[in-house]
Amino acid sequence: MLLGIDHIGLVTGEPSALGPAMTTLGMSKLDSGIAAGYRVACEFWQPAGREGQPLIELVSPAGPGSALDGHLTRFGPGLHHIAIEVDDLEPELIRLREAGFTMVDREPCAGARPGMLVAFTYLARPAGLLLELVQYSRARHLPAGSP
Repeated sequence: MLLGIDHIGLVTGEPSALGPAMTTLGMSKLDSGIAAGYRVACEFWQPAGREGQPLIELVSPAGPGSALDGHLTRFGPGLHHIAIEVDDLEPELIRLREAGFTMVDREPCAGARPGMLVAFTYLARPAGLLLELVQYSRARHLPAGSP
């Protein structure tokens, strides 16, 4: 089941240069990490004092052979993807494939945050939309002190 927008991904070759603009917009950096399978560095920003709102993810190459190299060459920086959180990744991938989405990833990969599993799909027409499905481990959603 689709649970809601997790984040919106912005691609940049200069994340440190974009940080001040994010701060000016009232955003604060929540966390960061590397999605090693994609060779992508990720910073997750949230509106100050607005936990639970969709995040902005700044994605940038984390080295040669990054999954972003071609995108930055062809299109430059800007909007890259919308990420939707799901409760169970595999059935959602099957459902979207049957609905006409193209699978970008053959199988889910580890994301840049702890407990994050991701898979990208693409809807060429009518939207040209790169969609990331995100599933978090159950532990991420438990209140502190829960078993």
